[in-house]
Amino acid sequence: MNKIKGTVALIGSGELSGTMVETHKALLSKNGSGTKAFFLDTPAGFQENVDLIAQRAVQYFEKQVQHKMSIASFKSAKDAAFSDTERFFQLLSEAGFVLIGPGSPTYTVRQLKETPVPALLSAMVTRGGCLAVASAAALTMGTHTLPVYEIYKVGEELHWVEGLNILGHLGLNLVVIPHWNNAEGGNHDTRFCYMGKKRFQLLESMLPAGSTILGLDEHTACILDFSTGLAAVEGLGKVTVRCDGREQLYSPGDTISFEQLLCVPDLSAEEKVLEPDSAMAKRPAINQARGQGQEKDNSFWKHMHTLEEAFYSALENKNTAAMINQLLEADRLLWQAQLDLENPEFISQGRELFREFIVLAGTGIDQATNVIPRKYRELIDEMVTLRENYRREYKWSEADRIRAILQQVGVILEDTKEGPRWYFS
Repeated sequence: MNKIKGTVALIGSGELSGTMVETHKALLSKNGSGTKAFFLDTPAGFQENVDLIAQRAVQYFEKQVQHKMSIASFKSAKDAAFSDTERFFQLLSEAGFVLIGPGSPTYTVRQLKETPVPALLSAMVTRGGCLAVASAAALTMGTHTLPVYEIYKVGEELHWVEGLNILGHLGLNLVVIPHWNNAEGGNHDTRFCYMGKKRFQLLESMLPAGSTILGLDEHTACILDFSTGLAAVEGLGKVTVRCDGREQLYSPGDTISFEQLLCVPDLSAEEKVLEPDSAMAKRPAINQARGQGQEKDNSFWKHMHTLEEAFYSALENKNTAAMINQLLEADRLLWQAQLDLENPEFISQGRELFREFIVLAGTGIDQATNVIPRKYRELIDEMVTLRENYRREYKWSEADRIRAILQQVGVILEDTKEGPRWYFS
């Protein structure tokens, strides 16, 4: 494994949210400002709004991450022209950073399984690049892929499909499950990527003995650094490692060795089972009207984008009343979309945006840095200096660890041409 120089970022959800901005910046900084970054649109290739999803990723990286991103489009293996396919493969061979996100995991596997894409992405990581995969795309990275829509929406029997297993090509045989702590069901259990406890326990029993499940909470990333053999947890939630029915939880700032991922050696001290059903009683009972209807038009997303622009404008102006109005309107729009039988995938993506608003509303205003004690500022300055020393000595793991510690206590660190600067999130 030590011959592999790059990283794989597994993200439970929120890959285009405010919670992942610093994570993306840190991943890109390892290869420098000239890193060629691409968004791969395959998972949503069958959706009418696939181009809107791709454009949102490009805009997010340019505005929030401050790094140019291009679209590597491969919507369908069947419909792709030969010349377009060759150009697409060439782009991936030049990439230093690739982001893959929402859509259908089984559609992704069908389109990419028999192409050079898994090998090209593995090669990118091997030579030092970064592969960032979230939500549907994260489900495809391991030995087995969970057919979420087929089971949750269509009602097919519980089963697994073969994954792209890009992680296996890199030496880690895992089963990756995002949306581990999902609570969208309200009055029914949607944890474990919409499966709920009962169904997921049955699915787990269908896996080969000794399979390791990596569960990713929403707005949470597990950064696999193959150059060091260590994984770091970042974001708002936890990472769960399960093996043969036992599990261990890791919080933001924790480090996990690859050996722990592969075999989960001694869990006797912290052995756990899936969260009991009684935990569902702690959630608010929400009377949700879910629909299976067809997409009507783009009015839902037009409205959401208008809300997004108004919210960010209010955030920049520190206008609390305006932000609250946009949050209330977004909540109303999402409920109306359910009643109108809007496309469930659209609603899911809308909720991601709504949750981002909530996070930013809670962290983006009234940062009273002027009242921070002088000694605390001096401590942060010393840690930033220590990180710079590690970077000059090419000790990337130690440098990343310091960044993670600072981020955990709300300190955002940016590397600029003039040197590092920090501020409170």
